[in-house]
Amino acid sequence: MSRIVARRNPRNAVLAGALAWLALAPSRTSAGEEAPQPARAGLEIALEAARAWAADAELVYVENDEPLAPGGSAARWGYLFRSRSADAARSYSVLAGRIVAAADLGFDFEAPPVSEAWIDSDRALAAADRAAEDFCRRHAGRLATMLLVRGAFNERRPDGTTWTVVYVSDTAPSLLVVIDATHGEVLRTLKG
Repeated sequence: MSRIVARRNPRNAVLAGALAWLALAPSRTSAGEEAPQPARAGLEIALEAARAWAADAELVYVENDEPLAPGGSAARWGYLFRSRSADAARSYSVLAGRIVAAADLGFDFEAPPVSEAWIDSDRALAAADRAAEDFCRRHAGRLATMLLVRGAFNERRPDGTTWTVVYVSDTAPSLLVVIDATHGEVLRTLKG
């Protein structure tokens, strides 16, 4: 998907880089019986670990590391932090209130920090589901991924933090629903 994103709009290089990070992120494994939680549930422990790694660590990216449950929850969430002073990035994967994987990013990722005032994944998914209702009905679409990033797919406010919710189908191109992560407003939908 990162190739498609970058080709359509060079300003989406941040998202393309984030998607490339996914290829290097720890592999997704079954969470067993762990209860799915919204994205903010693991943020505090990830932030604590990131600040121990680098005092100036800033959150630049969030994505589900396990399949999404209805309602925008996942058993495991991934958080990517960047340190300007170290000129480096580090990811943390949180499951059931504990860090289960941490890894340094092996390439430069100069993404801006996300806003501190972002809505949680459950609220973002509720807005996205309404926008994707027709796609899901017509193409047997299903929820695949949710990611939080700043500066991607938001032409009206290119510096804004957004949730991008990806729906996939076996019969149609994926649908991406971009949600303003401050207010929960659907900004746009795109096929990719």
